[in-house]
Amino acid sequence: MASLFRCSPAIIFQETTGESTSIAEAAGKAAQEIPEETGTILGGVRDFFGSIAGYLLSTQFVANVVSTAIVVVLATILYRVVIRLIPRILRWRRPEEDALDTYALARIKRQDTAITLIRNALRYVTFAIVALFVVGIFLRDTLPTVAGASILAAIVGFGARDFLRDIIAGFFILFEGQYNVGDFIEVEPTKISGLVEEFGLRTTKIRALSGEIIYIPNGSLTAVTNYVSGQQRFTIEVQLKDEEAEKRVLEEVKEGHGLYLTPPHLVGRDETPEGGPRLRLSASVLPSTAWLIEENLVERIRAAAGEDGLAAEPLVYKVDDRNVRRIREFIPPE
Repeated sequence: MASLFRCSPAIIFQETTGESTSIAEAAGKAAQEIPEETGTILGGVRDFFGSIAGYLLSTQFVANVVSTAIVVVLATILYRVVIRLIPRILRWRRPEEDALDTYALARIKRQDTAITLIRNALRYVTFAIVALFVVGIFLRDTLPTVAGASILAAIVGFGARDFLRDIIAGFFILFEGQYNVGDFIEVEPTKISGLVEEFGLRTTKIRALSGEIIYIPNGSLTAVTNYVSGQQRFTIEVQLKDEEAEKRVLEEVKEGHGLYLTPPHLVGRDETPEGGPRLRLSASVLPSTAWLIEENLVERIRAAAGEDGLAAEPLVYKVDDRNVRRIREFIPPE
């Protein structure tokens, strides 16, 4: 037992020394591996950036850039030539301005609509074709595969639902002839009104009377009111008690003609059963300025006639004689 106890410290010391030696060796090996791993990682990063720099300085990349520049320049030149050529082709044999009638005016509007639509569509087509060629140059892939992937990416990028909805709505508007360039329209639900300046695949450009330009996505239009003639024609019937009131009314309606498309003028005169004069006035304004007649002109007539000059309140109504005749054709005779 004594010998056993005397040997224990030595054995313990040896074991402790052995463990310390193994830990030291492991630490040394780890210290040696750290620089090696660090060097490997840094070497990989260096090789990565070196490969990128080598590609950017390679003849292949320079050739791709030159080819891309040539494609873009040629596409730009072709686009500008076609954009200038299309209006001349579509406006060939256009009616003279001094010989315009309803049909000639409608033809001119359709031509202007086709011009703006083709310009808008050509912009999208040119961009898509150039993008496909550029991708094909750099990826060296077949054109059908690149075209499919590029079109899919474009649809996803623009937002497939809204983008396609606007384009489909634009085709229906064009196919049904809901409105043309040059028409005065009012759209729902925004109540925006103005002159159609440009009709595109995705949007319609409207100029308001106050000068603002408004772009409306075609897919957002729920209803369109098209004032085909570009004006609203009003008939105002005024019953007066004497000729003095008639003179004052006729003098009053001659003023302030700047805002009217057709200034107020006398189109008929007869007498009421009481013997007083009855005037029929006519005037036309832009659709969004109907208040000029319904409010302003009526108040001016009342003020000019005076309280004792009016036999009845002025009657204002909107009736187009051509539409009345057309409606009568659908009414069966009694």
